[in-house]
Amino acid sequence: MKTPAILLLLALTSSLAADPINIGGRRELFADQFLVEKFSGTRLQMHAPRDEGVTFSFDKPWEGLFSGYATIVTLEDGKLRAYYRGKAVANRDGSEEEVTCCAESTDGRTWTKPDLGIYEVMGTRDNNVVLMNANTAAHNFSPFLDTRAGVPEGERFKALGGTMESGGLTAWKSADGYRWEKIVDYPVITKEMVPYKYMFDSQNVPFWSGAEGKYICYYRVFEEGIRRIVRSESIDFLKWSPPVLLGYRHPEMEAPIEHLYTNQTSPYFRAQHLYVAIAARFMPGRQVLNDEQAKAINVNPGYFKDTSDAIFMTTRPVEGGEHVGYYDRTFLEGFIRGGIGAQNWVSRTNYPSLNVVPTGSNEMSVYVNQDYAQPTAHMRRYSMRLDGFASLHCGYAGGHAVTRPVIFAGRELSLNFSTSAAGGVKVGFEDPEGNPIPGFSVEDCVMQIGNEIDRKVIWKSGSDVSSLAGKPVRLRFSMKDADLFSFQFTE
Repeated sequence: MKTPAILLLLALTSSLAADPINIGGRRELFADQFLVEKFSGTRLQMHAPRDEGVTFSFDKPWEGLFSGYATIVTLEDGKLRAYYRGKAVANRDGSEEEVTCCAESTDGRTWTKPDLGIYEVMGTRDNNVVLMNANTAAHNFSPFLDTRAGVPEGERFKALGGTMESGGLTAWKSADGYRWEKIVDYPVITKEMVPYKYMFDSQNVPFWSGAEGKYICYYRVFEEGIRRIVRSESIDFLKWSPPVLLGYRHPEMEAPIEHLYTNQTSPYFRAQHLYVAIAARFMPGRQVLNDEQAKAINVNPGYFKDTSDAIFMTTRPVEGGEHVGYYDRTFLEGFIRGGIGAQNWVSRTNYPSLNVVPTGSNEMSVYVNQDYAQPTAHMRRYSMRLDGFASLHCGYAGGHAVTRPVIFAGRELSLNFSTSAAGGVKVGFEDPEGNPIPGFSVEDCVMQIGNEIDRKVIWKSGSDVSSLAGKPVRLRFSMKDADLFSFQFTE
């Protein structure tokens, strides 16, 4: 039986689907079922990222076993900067031993830790610390590069950080991302604003949403003893709305309510209207290792009675700037599983960093905090093809999928796809009632074969589809032994 919550979500989804979806010229991914209405011989298939090995270790004396809550920021020059908590000892959240560190890379593969000289830590200024003695903010400091038009130079970087013990989340600004100062002296999201027993103690994720024209923050609370996610909004980064608890949606069943320790929700860099969440799924009390195995890997005795992995979700704003109010959990399976070896099956390991970032012309990466509470604690890289979280997949027997009515802008249609030598993809246009549009039907389309990030689709009359722009149409994808990752209408 469907609960009132799931019925409300289904009703909202139905109302969203009733009118044509204006996709304009934005890139659309097959990362959830938002656009697809009918499947026949096709399905959405999640793709596991590829393990690329250790990126860097938390090997500085001020970093250590309990480093975590990482954020990877893509800078304006394309370089990457990692921010993360350094913590070498197990003690209370927000202790003075916690610092915020950084590491940098030009390619996402080789990383260095700059000697910044901003703070003296453990007797030396030769360190990579960007924040310390910040009244709990270093526990979960979460920066971002503010892309809002007209942002003052001194506020190019912003961040939130803090815990319940300090009264809530404080707002920070920086011109260079190294030297930080509070924007105001008081918490901007306070514990009095949040009607839950516990909040703020994991990573609190802010960003500027160009799609919504406002700042958004996703953060964790406890709802009936379960770690859940809420969302607040702000126009100026100082005054924030009361939190809204987000639900979960699955296209065929009631999605499970699971402990999500961190949510890591962020706009996907190739499709800013789509927020992807590679969240840490925490399984309290699900112990994998026995005492002997835990001793062999030298894990802290308090950190092997639970386990965790990473899951993949999406969420988005819709027409008019409103938010759907839930996460789409089309894929319930683990997105990044724990690796081979006991060290990957302890408490609070396998926690993804915030943000998926480009690391090559055809590649993107997500970074994962592993070997938590162990001397081997490190950051690890996992790679994917661009847009490759999931795909519209079809086997050898062939099949098709049809979208809901959409309205597009542009002259040509580009596909990110992969086929076997025997497979292929065709695209046809239909009117909202499902009737093929002459000259642009599947039968008129030239078969697309290969493996490309950006392939222009051609019909017998050519590639120009601008005569259909601005009108409600459906797209029919006819496929065989192929994966379609995304599509976009371009000029």
